[in-house]
Amino acid sequence: MELIIIKSGRDYIRFKDDNYLLVRLDKASVFPLDRMEQVRQHESRLKEQGFNNVCIRKLILTEEDI
Repeated sequence: MELIIIKSGRDYIRFKDDNYLLVRLDKASVFPLDRMEQVRQHESRLKEQGFNNVCIRKLILTEEDI
C-alpha cells in the first residue's frame, strides 16, 4: 500500500482541528495518492507558517508473516 505523508525536518505532520502539529511517524496524518492536490495545499500552508524543510514523501506499507 502506498500513502502520502508530509515531513518537516525529522518530524511528521498531523492535521487536527485545522492545526498543524509536529509528531512521530505513528501519529502522522496520511493520505491516499489520489489526494495529492490537497496534500500540496497543506505543504504550501506549512511553508507559509514557517515550518522548516517541508517535503511530501511516499510511505510504502507492506504486510508479511512474522
